[in-house]
Amino acid sequence: MEAGEEERIQETIRISHFNRPLSPEEFATLIESKSIPGVFRGVVKGWKAISLWDPSKGGLNYLSEMVGPTAVVEAMMSNHAHIFYGDLRNHERVTLPFSAFIASCKSYIEQLSLLSVSCHVSDSDKDKATNEETCSTSLDAPDKLYLAQVPIYSAERKERCSLEVLKEDIQTPVFIENKSLASINFWMNRAHSRSSTHYDPRHNILCVVAGQKEGKLACHAAKSHHLYMNTVTLWPPSACRFLYPMPIYGEASNHSAVSLENPDLSVHPRAKHMKKYSAKVILNPGDALFIPEGWFHQVDSSDLTIAVNFWWVSSIVSDMVEHMDAYYLRRILNRLVSKEMGRMMPKRSILNMKKEENSQNDEASEGCEEPKTNGKSTNLGVNQDKSMILGQLDPNGLQLLGKLISLVHKNVEHIGQDQYNPTDLNDESVETSNQPKQIANDGNAPVSVNGSIAQIFSSLEPLALQKMLLAMTEHFPRTLEALILHMLEPAAAEVLTCKFDEMEPLLTKEQQEEFYKKFYSAFDNPSAAMDAILNAKETFAFQAFQNVLDQCVGAKVVGPT
Repeated sequence: MEAGEEERIQETIRISHFNRPLSPEEFATLIESKSIPGVFRGVVKGWKAISLWDPSKGGLNYLSEMVGPTAVVEAMMSNHAHIFYGDLRNHERVTLPFSAFIASCKSYIEQLSLLSVSCHVSDSDKDKATNEETCSTSLDAPDKLYLAQVPIYSAERKERCSLEVLKEDIQTPVFIENKSLASINFWMNRAHSRSSTHYDPRHNILCVVAGQKEGKLACHAAKSHHLYMNTVTLWPPSACRFLYPMPIYGEASNHSAVSLENPDLSVHPRAKHMKKYSAKVILNPGDALFIPEGWFHQVDSSDLTIAVNFWWVSSIVSDMVEHMDAYYLRRILNRLVSKEMGRMMPKRSILNMKKEENSQNDEASEGCEEPKTNGKSTNLGVNQDKSMILGQLDPNGLQLLGKLISLVHKNVEHIGQDQYNPTDLNDESVETSNQPKQIANDGNAPVSVNGSIAQIFSSLEPLALQKMLLAMTEHFPRTLEALILHMLEPAAAEVLTCKFDEMEPLLTKEQQEEFYKKFYSAFDNPSAAMDAILNAKETFAFQAFQNVLDQCVGAKVVGPT
């Protein structure tokens, strides 16, 4: 990843922290409009739910009585113990009375109390080891049940929500009181749980009502060397490619395909960067976290954590006009492809850049710098003597020209009469015949040059590359023809056309026309040369498009044959 992109992602994941509730205007300006997370410490401590729902203060009895024995809720049953993946293949939805879930939580508390005593019954090392093993085994038994996204309020539901009565104990945070809420949801786990890495298509305020900083008994935590906290890990949408989102057409398209416990880097190699581009937030009861739409997040909850979240549709999405969707998609894909192409572009060799800088300084000190007029080069060597064109190349340019010609000669058979000897580069007796030459081409791709041509082009300033190409048109036209028609890598074509674009502001209109006329005159069929450059350039863009689909959409497409 290039340094600039890394800095942009790092800047994005800096989370704002507030010790006071913002006004709706402040929230909209400072946080929501920038689509960045924000932590609001203690902003919901005034809720009645903070004291009434607390399991350590009789909150389970209160919840059971408040909701009543007939209320039925839908829970997630995980196939992976405490980890809850979003894919239906890894969990199932089960219906049960809310009172039954609360009863299971009470049973769990009693179990913890009994095990807490048993862990400290004996002082002998032997008994201690036995008790620790018993404690660990009992507490590590899979607890697969999790109340996730149980509605307290839903704008879409016509029937009464099963937990609607709990709305009396909470209040909408003041900074989103002007939002048209889509839903308010209740979340609760019995034992430590972890949600899969996913994003939501709505803005989200997550409020922690209850939860222990230390999730399991001290003896068990000490044994496992792990203390569970209510922790949310966040990734910006720009880190999407490290998370391998599920295919956009799939049932769990908003979830990451990377395993949370044991990421397989042979399958998901980019996942090694996941931690680097993430941010962690620890939430205590009374805290709230704004998670913008599209931000990937993973939630680790301690034992008996209770949370409430508020969802609403962002103005960005609500303002989108449906008949413009195809246009929006093309614009966004175009921007993502352009960024990916920039990321794929070879970086200029620092060594070559230094050589160029030194050689340019040497030319300036010797009075050899080409005269300039109004920022335009006045003498580009287009109509100069052939020997003078080679003489205009600095040592670094000559070295790169030699390397480029060697690459062509090694990879294309029967170059023709351009019999090049690297030790004889300045020999004016080199064959420069412009008669048509036949270049063997069996239809197969040339031997791989591993991006060397693109690296050479990238290492040169635009006018230095122009001098090199002019030298090839005069001295090595068949080599140039072989390079463009048979060896031009997609990345090299992209670099070449970018250099042409950078070159144009440095030249007058007449100089531009003269250069392109001279360049394409080296080819028996100038149209074929232009087609080869444009086709390779489009292949590079298609490769970037494939990467974008793979990284952001979770899909691959087959390109043109």
